This record gives sequence, C-alpha cells and structure tokens, in this order.
Amino acid sequence: MRVAYFGFPHLGGTFQVFRHLRTGLQPFGITVQWVGLGEAAHEVLAEPCWSAEMAHGFVVGGRHGEPDQWARQLVMALEAASFDAVFVNVLADAVQTNLARYLPPQLRRVMIVHNITPGTYSAARAVRDHVHATVAISPRIRDDLVRRYGFPAERVVTIPHATEPSAEPGLAAREPGSRLRLLYLGRIDDQAKGVLLLPGILRRLPETATLTVAGGGPDLAKLKSRCRELGERVRFLGPVRYGETAQLLARHHVMVMPSRFEGFGLTLIEAMAAGCVPVASRIRGVTDWIVQDGHDGMLFPVGNCAEAARRIALLDRDRDLLCSLSEQGRATARDGYGRAAMASRYRALLTHLDADPPNIAPPLELARWEMPRGLRTGLRTRLPKPVKNLLRRLKESVA
Repeated sequence: MRVAYFGFPHLGGTFQVFRHLRTGLQPFGITVQWVGLGEAAHEVLAEPCWSAEMAHGFVVGGRHGEPDQWARQLVMALEAASFDAVFVNVLADAVQTNLARYLPPQLRRVMIVHNITPGTYSAARAVRDHVHATVAISPRIRDDLVRRYGFPAERVVTIPHATEPSAEPGLAAREPGSRLRLLYLGRIDDQAKGVLLLPGILRRLPETATLTVAGGGPDLAKLKSRCRELGERVRFLGPVRYGETAQLLARHHVMVMPSRFEGFGLTLIEAMAAGCVPVASRIRGVTDWIVQDGHDGMLFPVGNCAEAARRIALLDRDRDLLCSLSEQGRATARDGYGRAAMASRYRALLTHLDADPPNIAPPLELARWEMPRGLRTGLRTRLPKPVKNLLRRLKESVA
C-alpha cells in the first residue's frame, strides 16, 4: 500500500508524525511519502538541512500559481504515482485540506486533526463528509468533533502521537543536587504557547534556577525584551533540529509548557522519554490525559504563573520527588507512546478502510474549485490577542 502524507519537511510536530509513520509502517509493507504543495514548500525545502528528506517525498506546483491549478496538478501526481490512500492534516495547508473534497473516489482519505481551536474544527467540519476516517490525536479532539461538529462516532479514532526512548538518563537522575535547569521547547508564540508567561514564572523562582528557550517564532523579540532584566538566568538557543531534541531535554530537569491550547503536546512525551519532568498547563482532555499530575509530571491552571512557579519550586526543594517523576515519565513514554504502538493503530485503520470503506460524499468537480466557509478567514481571527487569551483561560477554567 502507498500512502501520501499531505505536508512537507519542517520543524514541527506535524512532520515528526510523518517520520514516525514512515518508519513504523514500513515493516507492514506500507510506504508513506510526504507531498508538499506550491510556493511555501519550495521556500522551506531550499534550505540545505532538508536535502536528505527529498528522497521521501516530492513537491507539486511551482513557486507561482493559483490554488485550483496546484490542486489539479496534485490530483494528477497522486494518480500517476498510484497512491492508495492519503493523510490529510487539517490546516497544515488550506489547499491540501480542501482537496480532500475533490480526490478520486478510489483513494482512501484519512483526516488527522491536530488542534482544538475553533478554526481547526471548522476546517475539519468543512471536509468531514469527504473523508473515510478521522484521527483525533487526543480524547478532547474526538469528543469535540463528535459532540459539537456532527462527526459519526464510529468513524473517529483516537491515536496519540509517538516518541522514542532516549538513551540519556536525564539530569534528575545524574545530578540530584545541581541548580534547577528549566527548558521551554517549541514555537515562540504567545497566542497559542503562552511564552510571555515564562518571565513571570522564572521571577517567582529562586535566583539559582535558570531557563533555556529553544525555538523560533513571531514573539521571539518580545520575549527577549521581557527577559532582559533576568540577565544570564535566561538563554536563547534558537530553533533546534530534529534529532537534537532528546539530548537537549536530557540536559534539563524541567520542561515548562505554558500553552493556552494544544491538540496534543508532543514535547510532553518527548520530555518524559528523556527524563525531563514536564510542568504544563492543564488543558482538559489533552495535557491531563498525558500527564498524571504528581505521578509523572505537574499541571497548573492555564495562565497561572504563580501556580506554575509553586509547582516548579516544589520540585526544586524535593529532589526525591523530581527523580521519581522523571523515572515515572520515562515509563509513561515507553509504555504508552512508542512508535510501534502508533504505527500498529494506523495500520489497523488503513487495513480496515481498504477492506470495508464507508460510504462518503462523492468527489466534487475540480472545474468548480472553491474554498468552503470553514477554510476561509473568520471573524474570530480579528479579535485582539488579549481577548482571545482571556476567552481561552475562562473556557479551560469552566471546563
């Protein structure tokens, strides 16, 4: 079986999912290739660091062109390569997401929903009737899609992301009396990731605690400015390449994730696998599904710097507790989030769809290409960021 994965190489969780699927499904005779589209893919893949990935996928469409032209070229490429199925990552690319409504009927379509935002759900709803199955990466996503967006329960399956065990034992085990080292790893984006909460958390901790910030994003300059008074207690690394994250995590005691919303939180299980204790926002059906508070990590209310700092300070004082959570976290990652388990679930889904595909809406005509309402910019995007952040905090508090 040959499966196309809509997306292209980049630093982010969506592409890490591809890597795990490619490697995990290969022993079952299932080949997975990434397929990028248009100008954005060409720009990213011009960077030398991605040259090795060109053997595992291809780009369709030139640097310039219209979405409907790219869509036609992509359909032709899929048919020419004799793909049997496609993985559609909601909103990874709006054109590829919409293309699920136009694909030839013989192609099995699996939609993967990666986030809990209204925009993500609206986009998923727009193509819902044109996919054979939907993968929710957390129970929160599955519940929301079924209860609020009319997805048939029998066609939505929860399959969490995967990580691989780290060979590093982690600082908690190696250096029980060292200065506490905190790490933030991910996109520097306050709207989703809550990165501007980090200075407030660190200020509430003993001056011996330090913070490493790894990643890039739109709020990097603002975060650096707000951290300036903390001096050498904060270090900025910039983006971290795939393959280097495990060692980075293993050099820190605590991984702080102050996100306001997440679909899963891949860095949580990566931190656990490396023995780095996660301290994360409590997001219902997402982070509280992965982290057992006080057992293999710590959780705090969304946006609450004081409570986040209190939890971290407890780990700083009680190094036995820190070591216990580190060891339990490694066990959680190993037993619940291995690549083999993830691949086995996807294999079962693909095998089922190949043998007994459900009836779905007939494909639309490419000659009448249009973006549905759920894939267009909505009024919510015009709300000021502080208002959005307040609404998310209240939503999680009520939940």
